[in-house]
Amino acid sequence: MTPGRRSSTFTRLLRHGFTDPSAAERLLDGPELTTVRDDPVLLEALGATADPDLALHGLVRLLEAQPTPTAHRELLDTLVAAKPLRDRLLGILGASAALADHLTRHPTDWHALVTYEPHDLHPGVTEFERGLAEATDPVTLRVAYRRCLLSIAARDVCGTTDVAETAGELADLATATLRAALSLAETAAPEDAAACRLAVIAMGKCGGHELNYVSDVDVIFVAEPTEGTPEPQALRSATRLASHLMRICSETTVEGSIWPVDANLRPEGRNGPLVRTLSSHVAYYQRWAKTWEFQALLKARPVAGDPALGQAYLDALHPLVWKAAERENFVPDVQKMRRRVVENIPAAEIDRELKLGPGGLRDVEFAVQLLQLVHGRTDPALRSGTTLDALRALAAGGYVGREDAARLDEAYRFLRSMEHRIQLYRLRRTHLVPEAEADLRRLGRSLGLRTDPVAGLTREWKRHSTVVRRLHEKLFYRPLLDAVAQLAPGEARLSAEAARERLIALGYADPAAALRHLEALASGVTRKAAIQRTLLPVLLGWFADSADPDAGLLNFRKVSDALGKTPWYLRLLRDEGAAAENLARVLSAGRLAPDLLMRAPEAVALLGDGVGGGLAPRQRAALEQEIMAAVGRAENAVQGVTAARGVRRRELFRTAAADIVGSYGTETSPAEADQGALVDRVGAAVSDLTKATLAGTLRAVVREGWGDTLPTRFAVIGMGRFGGHELGYGSDADVLFVHEPREGVAEQEAAAAANRVVAEMRRLLQLPSADPPLLIDADLRPEGKSGPLVRTLKSYEAYYRRWSLVWESQALLRAEPVAGDPDLGRRFVELIDPLRYPAKGLGEDAVREIRRLKARMESERLPRGADPKLHTKLGPGGLSDVEWTVQLLQLRHAHHEPGLRTTRTREALAAARAAGLLSAEDAEILDEAWVLASRVRNAVMLVRGRAGDTFPTEPRELAAVGRYLGYGAGHAGDMLDAYRRTTRRARTVVEDLFYGD
Repeated sequence: MTPGRRSSTFTRLLRHGFTDPSAAERLLDGPELTTVRDDPVLLEALGATADPDLALHGLVRLLEAQPTPTAHRELLDTLVAAKPLRDRLLGILGASAALADHLTRHPTDWHALVTYEPHDLHPGVTEFERGLAEATDPVTLRVAYRRCLLSIAARDVCGTTDVAETAGELADLATATLRAALSLAETAAPEDAAACRLAVIAMGKCGGHELNYVSDVDVIFVAEPTEGTPEPQALRSATRLASHLMRICSETTVEGSIWPVDANLRPEGRNGPLVRTLSSHVAYYQRWAKTWEFQALLKARPVAGDPALGQAYLDALHPLVWKAAERENFVPDVQKMRRRVVENIPAAEIDRELKLGPGGLRDVEFAVQLLQLVHGRTDPALRSGTTLDALRALAAGGYVGREDAARLDEAYRFLRSMEHRIQLYRLRRTHLVPEAEADLRRLGRSLGLRTDPVAGLTREWKRHSTVVRRLHEKLFYRPLLDAVAQLAPGEARLSAEAARERLIALGYADPAAALRHLEALASGVTRKAAIQRTLLPVLLGWFADSADPDAGLLNFRKVSDALGKTPWYLRLLRDEGAAAENLARVLSAGRLAPDLLMRAPEAVALLGDGVGGGLAPRQRAALEQEIMAAVGRAENAVQGVTAARGVRRRELFRTAAADIVGSYGTETSPAEADQGALVDRVGAAVSDLTKATLAGTLRAVVREGWGDTLPTRFAVIGMGRFGGHELGYGSDADVLFVHEPREGVAEQEAAAAANRVVAEMRRLLQLPSADPPLLIDADLRPEGKSGPLVRTLKSYEAYYRRWSLVWESQALLRAEPVAGDPDLGRRFVELIDPLRYPAKGLGEDAVREIRRLKARMESERLPRGADPKLHTKLGPGGLSDVEWTVQLLQLRHAHHEPGLRTTRTREALAAARAAGLLSAEDAEILDEAWVLASRVRNAVMLVRGRAGDTFPTEPRELAAVGRYLGYGAGHAGDMLDAYRRTTRRARTVVEDLFYGD
């Protein structure tokens, strides 16, 4: 061969898509292809395949395997002369190494690809049964099955059938195979066959007439005794037949296996009997079945065995499918099913998952099936088990927008085509897009992408996945808007009843009101209505993800009514990635955050990412600077405190919104895993905000009454949870007030000024207004409610030296200056340190007194009728238990352990553990209980809008608390059980550390 010719052939091979032209030249020059080596038709046909190198290699192997020279010549002659065979055979050899292996083992099976009659274009079960008829055992059944599979794959790769028709043919072949396998099983055990009537019900993709090349074939078995056979005997016979059928299809032989037969969709799954009678099936579905099991029955189809029994099964169970939407637990079940479950996909694979990944096949299938469950009850046209048929019916009935359905149909077909071609290569069950460039190149070329197959495939795959991801949620909600907004003339719309059904299925308790809100938001031709029509489909999905979708939608309407004419508001929601989802979470999580927002809707801007946005809490110094500046600009104290309360309201909203978003998570960031961090952030933010508010209020009152200087130095000391940086949303501010007359000022004048300041601060912070009041509680002062509100530093010193009780030393553990004169605050702390950190620790009498007070508090202060085990403050293992235990350790050991000298519970607990005063396990148990109880209190305030120490009894409120704590719909009972379990363990530790010797 001359170098010139070689160069010319090499170039031609490259041009025709060969990636290894040198190897291809050697094969073309080999003895098997000598007579056709220069035939341009062959080279052209090879270049048209998905992988020309693979196709040429497979062809040479097939020619080498021919049993005789005559057979070899017949194959070559037919290949060159008959275009249908050429396209089919080379198409298969270039797309499937596994079928090339089959042809090599069975070199005459290529004859199955020669025929090209009209009836051959779309064979059904009858034709496939004919193709399997000569099988007499599992091995010959596999050979016949692969021969039939050859013809299906040939039509597929040549484009004679589309992806839906291919999936249907694969399901028909599976039907014929199940019938052949059952026949083999019955032939092997005629006495079992005579004792029962057995029907095989196909489920899943086989039942839906949309099977993959390689997939488990899901089935359910139903049996009845023949006349004169006792039922137990008949069921044993049926079970043996069913088990044998499964082995025939699933077991590996010298010809491999066909596919696994999976019966796990049966009642009770793997734990249930393999075969049941019809009445047993009906009883299970009527009493025990879950929503997903009715969803699975959508695709049930009798395929083998006794046809009358199979039809009876369908007649008995299909009506139950369409009543599933009426079941009590349907709404939470649907909400759970709508949430994507990707946790089980390895992180490295999630972006390659065609089926379960975001924007994958499961998204389309789930969405279609759930819409069928909701609307198929009243519209029989929707009851198809085939995804694309059902999607067309949903569009025709107005349940899905026509344009959305068309785009989803196109995306689903492309993704299924990818899945088919990936599986066809090795005939292995996989849904992962390959990573190797050669595999991607072959896959892209098999889908008609020839110019740049790898880049083209990646681009098209991502485009279609994005379409699915975007439309997945809109499928549920866009037709609701079309039903009320009267858009798109000529398009079928949801009826009022269908819209009501869908809203109920999505968790809306008052669908009529929801439709009114949608109409108000989406109707009209204004820019506002147009933007809201774009936003609402996604917002409705986020609302439905909450425990109270109705409240979310109502609150969104209120905010939009207040801000709808403000240009930045709609721009924020449309353009800022996080703002719309953050708003949806906040509006549907409870009453507190929406109430704070409605009082000043412009705070919506905090939910965005841009300038002025962001949910990170602000530092105390920044808050105090803003409040002091506002007070300085105010004309009087009322205006100054009003401004301070306005800042407090806005920052409370920021804190609540950040807490809700962190607890719920978003589509781009998961929920915060560290519950303690969430509690600490709220406690620190609300405490800092309260300090800044008190500082501003003090400045406003002093400025109005005395100008720049008060006649007495004045400080506010935080106590309780305030001093501990642990305030919740509904906490009062526990404080002490201390003053010290300035030089030359009479004590009486100083006291009068201090008392006037306190009275005015309390009055101004509780004035009725749009802002939430800040209640100041000074009951922890010496002598309690009987003592003076304000004392001088000397008075405190005299009282503590002479009269102080042990409970007061305990209360002072949380004391910390929060506002006013810093030097006076520092000296107050120096005064009380010896009391709260006694040099000799606590005597036994003091310990007994603390225990007595604790026991008395538990018995006297628990509200009547409250369940002690669910009371977050006073219940066993609750806040009081943990805090008193930690404080007892502080009183006993803080003088010698500096780490214990803190006002913060968790910090003190960690220090006690570090000092060896309790075990790491006990510290962790106490910390977990304290964090959980604090979270519950915060949740109750967020959900109900008012403080509470117990779980709500109203189901929606309880569910909302559960969502905040990370429990999905329908798991409120699990939440309560977990709370009892956590606090029970904590109480055991408290019994040992607090009450033990």
